Amino acid sequence: MTYDLLVLGGGTGGLVSAMIAAGAGARVALVERDRTGGDCLWTGCVPSKSLLAAAGLAHAMRHADRVGLPPATPTVDLAAVLDHVRAAQATIAPHDSVERLTAAGVDVLVGEGRFTGPRTLTVDGRPVRFRRAIVATGSRAVVPPVPGLAALAPLTHETVWELRALPARLAVLGAGPIGCELGQALGRLGSRVTLLESGDRPLRGEEPEASALLAEQLREDGIDLRLGVRVTAAARGADGAIRLTLGDAQELVADAVLVAAGRAPRSDGIGLDAAGVRCDAGGAIVVDPTMRTSAAGIFAVGDVVGAPAFTHVAAHHARQAAVNALFGLRRRADRTPLPWVTFTDPEVAHVGLTVAQARERHGERVVVARSTYAGLDRAIAAGEHRGGAILVGDARGRLVGATLVGRGAGESIAELTAWIATGAKLARVSGTVHAYPTYAGAAVRAVDDHLRKRYAGPGLRRALAPVLAARRLVR
Repeated sequence: MTYDLLVLGGGTGGLVSAMIAAGAGARVALVERDRTGGDCLWTGCVPSKSLLAAAGLAHAMRHADRVGLPPATPTVDLAAVLDHVRAAQATIAPHDSVERLTAAGVDVLVGEGRFTGPRTLTVDGRPVRFRRAIVATGSRAVVPPVPGLAALAPLTHETVWELRALPARLAVLGAGPIGCELGQALGRLGSRVTLLESGDRPLRGEEPEASALLAEQLREDGIDLRLGVRVTAAARGADGAIRLTLGDAQELVADAVLVAAGRAPRSDGIGLDAAGVRCDAGGAIVVDPTMRTSAAGIFAVGDVVGAPAFTHVAAHHARQAAVNALFGLRRRADRTPLPWVTFTDPEVAHVGLTVAQARERHGERVVVARSTYAGLDRAIAAGEHRGGAILVGDARGRLVGATLVGRGAGESIAELTAWIATGAKLARVSGTVHAYPTYAGAAVRAVDDHLRKRYAGPGLRRALAPVLAARRLVR
C-alpha cells in the first residue's frame, strides 16, 4: 500500500499532522521510534509545569505570612513530587496515544524510520511507500563542548526526571527558559542551586525589565545567580563531587549538573540526503513559509526546522503543512504573532516586538506604555509585588509587541496576541471592558497611564480651557 501521507515523528507536530490528514479521509502512517507524545508530554511542558506546581506551593507555604497566615516549612520528598509529575503525564497520555491514533484511522508504525528515496522509507528495515511526507522529529538537548563535561553524563531537561532524590548542590548551566524554570523549581524544593549564565542577564531575549524582575526573585529564593561566567572545564573528584572551573581560576563544587544550554534539530540518521531534503549548517531542515522542504512532496514542521521550540509552534506548522501536503495548497505558517511564556515566578509572557526591536523597525516614534503591579489592585490583594506590563506601539499607535511579567501573565498574553493579529491600536486595549480585579488589568493600566500623559498635558489643558469656559455659559 502507498500512503497518502507519512508522518515521521510522534510529537505534537506529528500528532496534529496525522490527525488532520486522517480526519480528511487520507491513508496515513505515523512512524515513531519510542512513544507518542514527544518532548511536550514526556520531558518538556507537562512534567516541568507539574514540577513547578509543587515548587510554587512549597514556596507559598514558606511565605504564607504575605497574606496573614502562619508560614510553614514543607517536608519535600522528590520521589513523591515526581509521582505527581507521572500522574499528570498518565492523565494526558491517552490524548496522544497509539490507541487514539489508531481509532482515528492512522497506522502507527513503531521503529526507526529512515528515508531511502523521495517516496520511500524503511521502518526497522521494512519498506514503506508514500505520496507525501511530513518530518516532525523534534530536537534534542545540547551538551556544550566543555572539556570533561560530557563524561559526567550531566542532567538535561530530558533526563532530570530520572532523579529520585534532590541534589544537595545543583549547578545549572544556562539561564534561558529551561534553566530558569528547572533551577527555580528545584531550588524551591530544597536544592542549593547555582545558576550560571554567560550573558549579562537571565532570559536574554526578553525585555531588560523582565530579566531584572526575574533575577531579583531568583536571588530572593536563595539561588546563586552568576552572570557573565563561562564553564571552562568539568571533572569529578575522588569524593564523588563535581568540580566546575569558571573562567581561569574560580571553582564551583556541585553534586549534580543540569545543562540547559540549548537544543539542536533531530535531523541526523533519518536519511534526509536520500530523500533530497536539504539542511542548514546547524542541522535544521530548510523550509519555505508553506513548510515545504527542498524535496518535492516532503514537508517539515516544529523544532526540526529550527523554529522556536514551542509546542504551539509545532502545532501551528502542522495545521498548515498537513493541508498543503494533501491538497497542494500554499498556506503560509508565518503570519500569526507568536506568543510564548516562561513559567517562572514571576511568569514572563511575550508576543511581537520588544521595545528595542520596535525602535529598530519603526524608529524613535514608537509608543511604549508601562505599568507595575505596585498599582494593580488584584496584585495588591494577592500579596504579589513583582510584575507589570510593557506594551509597544508603532508610530501610528498600533500594538506591535507586549511583555507581561507576574502572576497570570501567561493567560493574559492571549488577548494582546489577538489585538496584534488584528492590527488594533493601543487604545483598543483600554477601550475594551475588562473584568475587575484581574491581572489582565496590568495591560489596561499601562495604556490608561500612557493616554493620560498624552492627553492630559498642559498644552491640551490650555487648548480646552476656552471650550470648557464657553460650555459653562450655556444653560
